[in-house]
Amino acid sequence: MKEKEIICGFSKLTKDQKLNHISTYFENPADFISELKSYYHDDPDKQKIFDEFSENTVSNFFFPFGISPNFVIDGKVYHVPMVIEESSVVAAASKSAKFWSDKGGFHTEIISTTKIGQVHFIWHGNIEKLRTLMPDLKDRMIERTSSITANMIERGGGIVDIELVDMTDKIDGYYQLKATFETVDSMGANFINSCLEEFAAELREFFSESPYFKEEERVCEVIMSILSNYTPDCVVKTWVECDIDQLEGIDEDLSGEQFAWKFEKAVQIATVDVHRATTHNKGIFNGIDAIALATGNDFRAIEACGHTYAARDGQYRSLTEVTVENGKFRYTLTVPLALGTVGGLTTLHPLAKKSLELLGNPGATELMRISATVGLANNFGAIKSLVTKGIQKGHMKMHLLNILNQLGATEDEKEKAKVHFEEEKVSYNAVATLIENLRSPSKTEKAVYAGK
Repeated sequence: MKEKEIICGFSKLTKDQKLNHISTYFENPADFISELKSYYHDDPDKQKIFDEFSENTVSNFFFPFGISPNFVIDGKVYHVPMVIEESSVVAAASKSAKFWSDKGGFHTEIISTTKIGQVHFIWHGNIEKLRTLMPDLKDRMIERTSSITANMIERGGGIVDIELVDMTDKIDGYYQLKATFETVDSMGANFINSCLEEFAAELREFFSESPYFKEEERVCEVIMSILSNYTPDCVVKTWVECDIDQLEGIDEDLSGEQFAWKFEKAVQIATVDVHRATTHNKGIFNGIDAIALATGNDFRAIEACGHTYAARDGQYRSLTEVTVENGKFRYTLTVPLALGTVGGLTTLHPLAKKSLELLGNPGATELMRISATVGLANNFGAIKSLVTKGIQKGHMKMHLLNILNQLGATEDEKEKAKVHFEEEKVSYNAVATLIENLRSPSKTEKAVYAGK
């Protein structure tokens, strides 16, 4: 296997040439190529679509596509597609969906749906003069982008507002044009960025042409024009609620009241301790990210926004809150979610299209409701496990098949292992020992496995 080297012109090579070149870094190049080609789509036209999603593609990377059924959201039943490699996530979501299905289900509210873009610029001049001229500048920008916004306006969206933000106390001469957009059912990144670049061009012309500015005020240096993935005004709330006595039986060792008390304390801890809050919120995004992937949305932007929102008061905190009072249990998630159901991968990826079809072809706000709900369901399931039997018992049960596959277990060995670990704790060593014993058992163990 040769040493790595700088590759010049890699992007200009054909797909086969790229694959052949990279294969030289493996001990068996032919096996490497064969393995990667085994993941190609049988239909060359569909494979071409996958290749063009990204740059320098040499194969496809498979993730499990699962279904979490029986979510009752605002009185409507959904069977939710989830793309994720963590085995316990789909199971936890499904269990939470079933638990709440006969307790009124999940309830949601769209708080707001606008998104933000910014033109960042350096300018040294009379700020009061610029503030006075802002209405005219705003009109010019809206007029300049009219060809870009026409279709969006027809769909009910467009530019909501453009405001001047003075940031000179942070950086000398630094200002922003902060624009607010409604993008309806599209995530809207390309639309927003196209508008912003036109705003920047208009801003430069405005300073250079306006008779109201002195010569030294005509210089405007645009640093960048870009949307923000922090969307604190594109927010959805979802919650579950029930009488505390409906929590009876949720755990054999706890009364409904005791469970509610422990659950409340767990959430309070995630509100005051950043280490716990991080893992707490990760459990929420287990569900949200899985739907984002299934529907062709940008889970990285979603997570960045959510974590920023969790720290909006200066400390990173839980995105959820719980109230236990007057005999009622209520658990709520409030989270920003900038999602799309048209354009991008939502249109191009064949399984993203099927995912949306399974959900009833929702608009962006309905997908916000669904995604937030599954996030809350996953988090509820995690907290429920943590304050009762602990999370590892269920997690490792779900992880059993992964361990068995790593050990190359046969189907017969897998079935015997499932039976064995119904009552036993799962660990890698325990599973490995069992498989070893199954393959070369002692006389006593043979009798045990034979049921004698």
